[in-house]
Amino acid sequence: MQTFTIRDLREHTGELSRTVEQGHLTLVTKHGQPLFVGIPFSESLLAFGVHVALATQLFQSHSMSLGKAAKLARMSIAEFTEHVSRLGIPVVDYDPAELDQELAYLNT
Repeated sequence: MQTFTIRDLREHTGELSRTVEQGHLTLVTKHGQPLFVGIPFSESLLAFGVHVALATQLFQSHSMSLGKAAKLARMSIAEFTEHVSRLGIPVVDYDPAELDQELAYLNT
């Protein structure tokens, strides 16, 4: 998630627009405190609402855990897991090195 200040918003509106158009969440701050979040307008936003779209984006970008994203989406963990799976978003997304470590641990 890219962060912009209020000053950036005034001076770099085009950059903020491009970031959101590319499907990225943006956070706008004022005096170092979060002010609002820019969410890409998408079919998911229309179909599922802002809570689910935001939770999905935050989970997909690894900014929020599965449990917290499910809570934000107002779903159970099982429901949210099914939702992101239908969208092709992996529920478990290991870094290749981390996966090798886990597999090595299981083989001992």
